[in-house]
Amino acid sequence: MSLTMYTTPWCGYCQRLKAQLGRAGIAFSEVDIERDPEAAAYVESVNGGNQTVPTIVYPDGTAATNPSIKDVQAHMATLG
Repeated sequence: MSLTMYTTPWCGYCQRLKAQLGRAGIAFSEVDIERDPEAAAYVESVNGGNQTVPTIVYPDGTAATNPSIKDVQAHMATLG
């Protein structure tokens, strides 16, 4: 099971969460919303029209904006 993380190259919160996910052994794919207009539109759709990153999409299809690593781990644990 892996996550999708919507990011931008300059986002410090994204860099931190990527490092934390790596240390926790949580697999993820990264999508740069500055390079992918469809991804940017998706991020806007789940963030009230804002391009807020990091936005995580879990394997169950739910999304979270700028979650803590503890929040990610807790949600992943519920997915088995």
